[in-house]
Amino acid sequence: MPAREQLQVQAIDRFWETVPPLWGAVRSHIIRVVVTGNFDITVEQFHVLRHVRRGTGSISELAAAKNISRPAISQAVELLVNKGLLTRIQSVQDRRYVELALTEAGNSLLDAVFKETRGWMKERMHALTMDELETISKAMEALKKMLV
Repeated sequence: MPAREQLQVQAIDRFWETVPPLWGAVRSHIIRVVVTGNFDITVEQFHVLRHVRRGTGSISELAAAKNISRPAISQAVELLVNKGLLTRIQSVQDRRYVELALTEAGNSLLDAVFKETRGWMKERMHALTMDELETISKAMEALKKMLV
């Protein structure tokens, strides 16, 4: 097997050994923070807010991104609007298109969850050397290239 192919196989093996358990731990932490953090939202509502922050702007886009029905997303959006975390903005060009946007309270809630999670992750990285942190940072940049 050529050297490049051997490195690819090794990288794939390391990926599967590392990323799913790492993401599982991060996801569990986020769920625990959302559920026990007195944010008065469900984990599913948290994910809707997160998608809107990342640029998913309509109910149809959210339904596609989450792979669930428009009525289910509409219900989640309605609850988040009623809680003052999301707002609907009707398009001037096409009145049928309604854009979703986070309110100040919605942004603050996400900031609080991500701040807590960032602190939790920093604690876990505490034992890593500067070189290891730099390696992780470079590896994350390299992994992004796989998504393009």
